[in-house]
Amino acid sequence: MSKITEIFGSMVFDETVMKNKLPRDVYGRLEKHIADGSELPIAVADVIASAVKDWAEQKGATHFTHWFQPMTGVTAEKHDSLMNFSGKNLIKGEPDASSFPSSGMRATFEARGYTAWDTSSPMFIKEDTLYIPTAFISYDGDALDKKTPLLRSDEAIDVQSRRVLSALGEDVKKVTPQIGPEQEYFLIPKSLYAKRKDLIFTGRTLIGAAPPKSQELDDHYFGQLKPAVKAFMADLDEELWKLGVKASTEHNEVAPSQHELAPIFSECNIASDHNQITMELMKKVADRHGMRCLLHEKPFDGINGSGKHINWSLAADTGLNVFKPGHDPLHNTVFLVFMTAVIKAVDKYQDMLRISVASASNDHRLGGSEAPPAIISIFLGEDITAVMDAFEAGESEVEVKDRRMSMGIGVLTDFKKDTTDRNRTSPFAFTGNRFEFRMVGSLTSVSCPAYMLNTMTASVLKEFADAMEASDDAEACAMELAKKAYSEHKRIVFNGDNYTDEWVREAEKRGLKNYKTVSECMPEWTSEKNIELFTSLGVLTEKELRARQEILFEEYCKELNIEALTLLDMTEKDLIPAVRDYCTALAEGIGAQTAALGEDISGTGKRCLKCMLSITDDLYSAAEDLKEVTDDVPEFSIKDPDAKVFCDSVIEYMKDIRTIADELEVKMPEKYWPIPTYGEMLFAQEYK
Repeated sequence: MSKITEIFGSMVFDETVMKNKLPRDVYGRLEKHIADGSELPIAVADVIASAVKDWAEQKGATHFTHWFQPMTGVTAEKHDSLMNFSGKNLIKGEPDASSFPSSGMRATFEARGYTAWDTSSPMFIKEDTLYIPTAFISYDGDALDKKTPLLRSDEAIDVQSRRVLSALGEDVKKVTPQIGPEQEYFLIPKSLYAKRKDLIFTGRTLIGAAPPKSQELDDHYFGQLKPAVKAFMADLDEELWKLGVKASTEHNEVAPSQHELAPIFSECNIASDHNQITMELMKKVADRHGMRCLLHEKPFDGINGSGKHINWSLAADTGLNVFKPGHDPLHNTVFLVFMTAVIKAVDKYQDMLRISVASASNDHRLGGSEAPPAIISIFLGEDITAVMDAFEAGESEVEVKDRRMSMGIGVLTDFKKDTTDRNRTSPFAFTGNRFEFRMVGSLTSVSCPAYMLNTMTASVLKEFADAMEASDDAEACAMELAKKAYSEHKRIVFNGDNYTDEWVREAEKRGLKNYKTVSECMPEWTSEKNIELFTSLGVLTEKELRARQEILFEEYCKELNIEALTLLDMTEKDLIPAVRDYCTALAEGIGAQTAALGEDISGTGKRCLKCMLSITDDLYSAAEDLKEVTDDVPEFSIKDPDAKVFCDSVIEYMKDIRTIADELEVKMPEKYWPIPTYGEMLFAQEYK
């Protein structure tokens, strides 16, 4: 492996490269454009494009692409030769928008769409291509992507945060939302992956019996890295570092063959782009190492799923972190105001926060095996809760506990204990100076949950700022607003075990939402409250909101239908024929035994044969039930009640087939089972 300092950012047209490659006045114009959105003339863009082209060609690039994030959940790109690269095609591209999801934001015959250079996210080179991060909009200017609302939300929370801070006497020119998405994933042998239709078509195993050993011993968590995995991680790190991705932490996760990569915090928009790069490179690097990287939230039933915990904070250009409690949090006005703003926002917009992580794949993960439940709540920890309660009660002091950890062993140095524990069952936990949103699935683009958090919080900060600016005593006004917000919304705070049935009942008493599936929460996208939230801050128009609602629900229905058709294909073409072969072999064995001995002594064989035939009949019947549903697929519309019935029916019939298929797997000899088992895939390194 190369030295980090030698390769980090070597393939990125970052600030350092820009300063070296661009004339001083041109760099100044670009810097000003990034800072305040001032106009970037085409003549200036031409100079930038010329410098970028020279730099890219020196790095071996032959093509360029406007790299964007359509609402498919993945990135898109169209490559053009660098020969004719100019300021015009640096600033704007025109990919065909006709086949990207839009849900009526453009007519079928209107193919034109635009990609617009996002100057706040640096260009980079991957393989032989210069990648230009861009937003993607329709001919009429509607956002067709995930980046545009994120950028709008960044601006919204910057404006409202600065208004609040200015009223409190803080001289701040910029407030930037920052995130650090922890990416979990599985690695399995490519050869085994190729034999599983369900993994190929859906990303998860639709059938599979539990192996004799799974994760119950917790021996994989933070365990020693297997040589093949360590080699993959080293290769991945190097690829990411070249592209300026601050990959920092890597380790084994709880489930066998499950791992995690965590980056260092960075600006929200850049972190979102970097996470897309990370997911893409994980797959490519794994392929080079003879493995497949699984990013589905629940590729294996019965063991931990994979999340993408988003650590979210707000940082000012002065170095101020608004969520840092400080030595005296009870009298830290900035901390109290921003903390209560988040508490109010999360309580008021529980539905939207749930929607931000809603997908068919994440539905399988939420509520079990290390994933938080679908009920939104905030964990503050004992100390911060005591501070907030004392603040609400108007007390001037709060007991601060001694946070020194003394190990009682001379060679171990005492150290300061954190003010909060890590509540692994909480969906949204305060972790000392930031919040960790743990509901986000491993496949999810971080853009949506990030712009939800930004927009929700900005909305409450706007309420605060409006009142503070109209008051003669802004600080006193702020404290009253914060106190009122906490008193009215503290029901969302829960520091206990979110997995218990008691919490479900308690949450219902508190009036908290419990949307277990996509079909339950998706209608809330376009409630009057939520339309007002996004339109008032200019993050999404009502048209863009309704389009996203339709697209996500249609995607959900299609994913379920693909899963159902894949399971039927496996059942009819793989499982039933395999059982038939085994039953034939059993019958032949019974006949051979009888013929050889001259008498029938094969009672065990007959019972086994009857059992297998009976289970196979059940499997066939269950498949027929599922087939009947998929033969009459409804129009995928959020407005169509039959669509929800279809989704619920598909899920239940698939569960029936899985139960029967898994029973067959347990009873059949290994040589007859037609697909790789959980044991083979999850413990492949031990098999070698």
